[in-house]
Amino acid sequence: MLKIVFKTCCGIDVHKDFVVACIAKTDNNNVTTYQSKRFSTFTKGLRELLEWLNSNSCKDVCMESTGKYWHPVFNILEDSCNVIIAHPKYVKAIRGKKTDKKDAKWIADLFKHDLVVSSFIPNLCIRQLRDLCRYYCKLTNLTTSETQRTQNCLTTSNIQLANVVSDINGKSAQKILTKILENPSDTNFDVEPLLHKSMLSKADDIALAIDGVITQEQADKLKIIEQHYDSLQLCKANLEKIIYELAKPYEHEIALLQTIPGINSKLTAIRIISEVSNDVSAFPTSKHLCSWAGLTPTNNESAGKKKSVRISKAGCYIKPLLVQCGLAALKSKDNPEISNRYKNIKMRRGHKKAIIAVARMLMTVIYHILQDKVCYDKELYSHYNQLPTSKEITVEQAIALAKRQGYKLVC
Repeated sequence: MLKIVFKTCCGIDVHKDFVVACIAKTDNNNVTTYQSKRFSTFTKGLRELLEWLNSNSCKDVCMESTGKYWHPVFNILEDSCNVIIAHPKYVKAIRGKKTDKKDAKWIADLFKHDLVVSSFIPNLCIRQLRDLCRYYCKLTNLTTSETQRTQNCLTTSNIQLANVVSDINGKSAQKILTKILENPSDTNFDVEPLLHKSMLSKADDIALAIDGVITQEQADKLKIIEQHYDSLQLCKANLEKIIYELAKPYEHEIALLQTIPGINSKLTAIRIISEVSNDVSAFPTSKHLCSWAGLTPTNNESAGKKKSVRISKAGCYIKPLLVQCGLAALKSKDNPEISNRYKNIKMRRGHKKAIIAVARMLMTVIYHILQDKVCYDKELYSHYNQLPTSKEITVEQAIALAKRQGYKLVC
């Protein structure tokens, strides 16, 4: 028989327009009684929900994270109740027994036996910072899309400027595009006055690259794209100021994170804080944090056979960020502990698995730095540069290892 952990608890089935709450009360004879009630998701209705919970002496509440609809409920109940936010896959009702009332009752039944895994919900300030940082990421994606649209328009018009310049949004490239848009029918002009001195050696190639035919429709489209790109850049600059202001209480943690290889930017450190919080005590070990971030293989084993070792889909914001940081750290020659780990794994498993291993390494470093409040110490990873002295291999394994390294064996 399962042990009842919460004698009085509540399960809430959340929807857009209403919520259904079910309070489960268990007496000393382990007999549970249920009472359900429906409330509006307007603030008045959610306050009535809180009063109903208080009148029944219910302080433990569980609900599933349904889109953004759980946020209003959580905002009202956060200060007065112990609220558990569960992933929908952990509280999904049995097929054929699924109604709004039965869903709430099912959540209450699971919760009273402590069978629900809680999601990580940071404090209000971190949640606000997270919301802004994720919006900043969305704006960055939009600016990248506009850059690609610019390139598509130029390619359609036989203008291969991107084949010569490294950045289509650079000063020299933008001056050339502005000159072209002034008179789209004339692309035969002297480009040297428009180029930076470091680009003068490419003047002849650029003149050949802009020799195309751009229609008026493509020119008008390029002007609209340019206006949208400039407005996005302005929005990003304004949002960045708000993020820096909101992140002031975490200056110490941000400075510590900036000592990690690949995390030199202050904004990158802030984005990491916004995802994992400045307090990592919610995660018992660094392995729990890596699993939460989707950097560990999933457990899917049956009859002694592992069916899948892919990483999970979790961490859709923090995982790409750490991969970018890992790629930046690999370019530095001052951090052989990271590059050596990457090379060792890439040789056996390929680039993708190797860079995920580096991202997990960085996440482990982040956990210990935020927990112990210390700077990054590369000496702790010196064992990655040392060859094993006690490991033994057979002659066949040594031959296979030499072949993988590219050596030709001579008898």
